[in-house]
Amino acid sequence: MSLFIGLMSGTSLDGVDGVLVDFWAGAARTLASSHVPYPDALREELMGLQAPGDNELEREAVAANKVAAIYALCIEQVLAKTDIKFADVRAVGAHGQTIRHRPELGYTWQALNGALLAELCGIDVIVDFRSRDVAAGGQGAPLVPAAHQALFGQAGRTRVLANLGGIANISVLEQDGHVTGFDTGPGNVLMDGWIARHLGKPYDEDGTWAAGGHVIPALLASMLSEPYFAAPPPKSTGRDLFHADWLQRHLAGHASAAPQDVMATLTRLTATTLATDIRRHAPAADIVYLCGGGAHNGTLRRMLADELGGHVQLETTDVLGVAPGLVEALCWAWLAFRFDAREPGNLPSVTGAQGLRVLGALYPR
Repeated sequence: MSLFIGLMSGTSLDGVDGVLVDFWAGAARTLASSHVPYPDALREELMGLQAPGDNELEREAVAANKVAAIYALCIEQVLAKTDIKFADVRAVGAHGQTIRHRPELGYTWQALNGALLAELCGIDVIVDFRSRDVAAGGQGAPLVPAAHQALFGQAGRTRVLANLGGIANISVLEQDGHVTGFDTGPGNVLMDGWIARHLGKPYDEDGTWAAGGHVIPALLASMLSEPYFAAPPPKSTGRDLFHADWLQRHLAGHASAAPQDVMATLTRLTATTLATDIRRHAPAADIVYLCGGGAHNGTLRRMLADELGGHVQLETTDVLGVAPGLVEALCWAWLAFRFDAREPGNLPSVTGAQGLRVLGALYPR
């Protein structure tokens, strides 16, 4: 067996997904998984660290320790579902919680104390996967397209994997083996913030609230004027751009808009920007596989299907043998597997880096 654990916490800030994977003989077999939600206080602190504030260095360090403890708990829960011992796991690939992503300034930062995590779990811990790509002139994101190609690519057929997390991104796995990928824009981040503000809920389950609203064309057009959407890849984004103040600027001329109609418009924004980039960069694709939390949003899926037209089939990654909520954690297990073999984990065609690089920093057990 060749056992690795992947741990992922994304822009939605809902908690940590963990998966145990056996990469023996080149295959990727998922053995167990778990999800550990963030406590409300930690989630609020991580949200607050998205912007400059008082005493932020100490606050980030303390939060990074708390994130490590949650990651360690997730590892414990994953292994508790198996007969596998901690010492049998080759390494853990841990993403950490992104609080700043500024590749144009030469840095990206994920809150996670990797040293503490290694102490807590007694397994080799590999962290900070994005920084080496950024140092090589890349965006540091998205990194999952390389894993998507290795795990889901199919010769002779173009496939698209669309991750609907807080930020949406696509991987275009072309039939000749060429791979492109980038962040298309908001996934759930604006929708989650809006429903939390008005209904006190963490997300719009199945898109039920959005389904009862009406899209506001002028508001949608205003948001679609954001220069990021027209920028060519390689590109990546996050809460540094798409946040509550960004939305509020576009709402300035729509003070009387019903909150439910705004929700419908935000859902359509995600569907429109995602579909536009799929048509633009994967015109030969006849199937799109959805993963991430947004894959379970029925209203978003219907809007996306409408934007793509009837010739493109939508499926979740369940049909590929991986639950939508586990795909990113699986990718981080794969990145740890690549680091352990000292093999590259990035794709310059995706991130814009100067070349292939081994990604990550190791904290030995």
